[in-house]
This record gives sequence, structure tokens and C-alpha cells, in this order.
Amino acid sequence: MTDASIPEPVRAFLSSHPGVEALEVLLPDLNGVLRGKRLDVSAAGKLFKDGMRIPGSTYLLDIEGQNCMNMPYGSRDGDPDFAVFGEENTLMPIPWAQRPSAQIMGSMVDDDGRAYFGDPRQALRKAVEPFMEMGLTPTIAVELEFYLLDGRLGRDGTPRLAAIPDLRRRPKGPQAYLMDDLGDYGAVLQEIEAACAVQGIPADVTTSEYAPGQFEINLHHVADPLAACDHAVLFKRAIKNVARKHRMVASFMAKPFADQAGSGMHVHVSLVDGEGRNVFVGVPDAETGLSIDPKLKHAIGGLRETMAEAMAIFAPNANSYRRFLTDSYAPVNRAWGTNNRTVSLRIPHSDPQAVRVEHRPAGADANPYLVVAAILAGIHHGIENRIDPGPIERGNAYERPEGRIPLRWGASIAAFKQGEILRRTWGEELHEMLAGMREWEAEQHHAVIPKHDYDLYMRVV
Repeated sequence: MTDASIPEPVRAFLSSHPGVEALEVLLPDLNGVLRGKRLDVSAAGKLFKDGMRIPGSTYLLDIEGQNCMNMPYGSRDGDPDFAVFGEENTLMPIPWAQRPSAQIMGSMVDDDGRAYFGDPRQALRKAVEPFMEMGLTPTIAVELEFYLLDGRLGRDGTPRLAAIPDLRRRPKGPQAYLMDDLGDYGAVLQEIEAACAVQGIPADVTTSEYAPGQFEINLHHVADPLAACDHAVLFKRAIKNVARKHRMVASFMAKPFADQAGSGMHVHVSLVDGEGRNVFVGVPDAETGLSIDPKLKHAIGGLRETMAEAMAIFAPNANSYRRFLTDSYAPVNRAWGTNNRTVSLRIPHSDPQAVRVEHRPAGADANPYLVVAAILAGIHHGIENRIDPGPIERGNAYERPEGRIPLRWGASIAAFKQGEILRRTWGEELHEMLAGMREWEAEQHHAVIPKHDYDLYMRVV
């Protein structure tokens, strides 16, 4: 392809993949759902010269993909188009596509050439800027849990675990860390790993989790928060598409089964300076027994202080809050500790030079860009203000009622609206949009009468 408007790396990619016929332009909306357009590869030039036009409201849709009618976007402002440009360093082949195709992340700009306020990737860029000013780079690793489900619902309309291939039976559990589970689902898991390798997604550890049919795959840490979150959303896309080939559904719902473990998104964060040194590493600390810098404790203090207002990001929908149960390995308060899975903020056992904080409240259903932006806002707030994290938790954090966080959707939305730190991080316009979207979705959800209401009340009251 000789179009001069196409950057050299893109021309090189297309030359090395001469069979590619289509280019899928991906836009993660505020719920983390990938939307966009598919272009014929012959039209790739405009993606880098003039941009692909698409409504700005594409980023602002609710979880059903419709406009939030309580907000002044979509039909209420004429639903204007804006230009989307391709991020050339994200161009990758799509190994599961029936038609030879490639994918690329897009970024939107408004008519004045400024980054579009509703793009969550831009929100993350804003959250990283204060660290750049400090000469620090956040290093991020994401862990995602998910279920493999049957492609068909049960007779009662509820999901079922995917049957073990060739055995015609469904797994029983929980059987945490059972190696046989990895073998039983080996074909789909190996194809997921192969797809990640083709797409440059740094997946490195696969685990059978604490429920039948539930797995966790870890992404390797990278010193680029935007790339880490791109990896996370593209990783989810790869898992879903490979599972579909195997007649399964990969679900990242926070709590698909009431009697089984929920699925979380655990984010590991450290900070490195211009020389590549982890600034969380320091001198021996009597409280933790680790060699840590005071910045790590201050970061934890900031995360604890901002956790309430950030819960609407970490737990974005009604189902998200069903995950937070005592003794469920999902946190229910702001406790912190070392090598302790009952807390929200954990310093894992690691090599002394790999000291980091593991953030555990977010569900696998959350938007990675907004989750990491909120985490970085809390860390920066803590370091800048030298916030004391309070006493460490050495036992079972579920037994400590103090330091609770909003564990119901309405309470978390209220805390988000009242918060100021995230508002400052990504700007008033996006903050108001996120609050309005959460309120809209909560109202729509509340308006639906579930079967449980009939079971409880129809004949009794």
C-alpha cells in the first residue's frame, strides 16, 4: 500500500500481512465495551489523515448501547460526529476472524482538535500527567477472572457452566488451583494463549480459580498505564471470541452465580523513576516487615481515602455489588495488609525490588481505563499529602466493621457525586457524565420487576 497518509509502521504491517482485507477500529466506551467500525483496508488512509467520523455519543452509551436520556448528548445535541484517528502502535492481526482482518485502537478529537472528553483512554492520560511531572512512571499489571459458560441458557433462563469438552459433564467445585481444570479446558485456554501471543498481549499465568469453570489469566506488568489497559480490554475481547469458536460464552460478570465466587480485576501498581528504580522500595519497616519507602504507605493512605468515591468506578452496575460478601475474597472495607487476601489493598509477597500494591476492589466488569485512572488519582493524592494509611490488618479483615465502603449501588453513586478528587483528575464534564450514566442505569434497572419479587410478594401481601 503506497498511500502517503499512512504512517510507515502501518505500511510495514500491511506489507507483512498482505492478506488483510478489513480493519476494525475499536473505541472503548465509558463502560469498557468496545464499539467502533470496520473499514475496508483500502480506506485505511483516512484513519490517519482526516480521521474516521463517528458520533461522540458512541463513548457515552449505557450498558445496553442506548443514549442516557438524562444527559444532554445523543439526540438532545443533534448527535454530532467527530474524527477518530488510529493509534498506530496498537495495530494487530485478528487471529479468530473468518475474513483476514486487523484491529486498531482509535482516539477521538473534537472540532477544535482537542481530545474528546468522553474517551476513557484520555481520562487515563490525564491521571498519568501528575506522575510525569514528578518524574515517575506508573507500572501496571492487571489480573482478570472470568467464567466459561455454556453457549445455551438452562431451561430456567439462567446460565450454566460450560461442559467439559469430550466428557459431556459440567465441572464441580470449587477445586481451587486444580490442574485438571486447565487440562479439561486445555483446547480453549491454549487457543486464548496463542491469540494473545499473536496480538502482543502479555499474558503469562493461567490459574483455575475458586469456582468451577472460573479462570484467571494474568497480564505481565508494563511501564505504560495506557498500554496495560489496552491489553486488558483486548484480552477480554480475545477470550470472548475464542470461547465463541468453542461454543462457549466467556463471562466477565462480577457475580454470575449466587453460590459461587465472583470475578475480580486485581491491579498491581508500582512507580519507577527516570533511572528505572522502583520508588516504593526503601528501608526496613517495622510494621510491615518489608523494605519500603514511606511513599508506599502514603499511596495506600490515599487509596483508602478515595475508595468510597471511586466505588462507582470499581463496581459499575447492579450485579457488581453482589460480589461483596463476607469471606468471599472480595473486599468489604478499606483494610490494607501484606500477603493477606482479605484486605482491599495488599502488598503481595514478592522479590524485594518488586514491591507494589495490589488493588482488589474492582470487578472484572469494570472499565480498566477508569479503574486505573481512579487508582492513580488515589495514589497521587496520598503521596502529595503524605496521608497515613492507619494501622495494618494482620488477621481476617472481614471481622473488622470499621472502614467500610459503599456496598450498594445507590450509596456508591452518591459518594461518587460528592467526591472531589476524581472530579479534579479527569475534569468536571466527564465526572458529571459518569454520574448521570450511573443514575440512568440504576433507574432503568430499578424499573424492571425481577422474578424474585413475584416469588416473595405476589400471593403473600
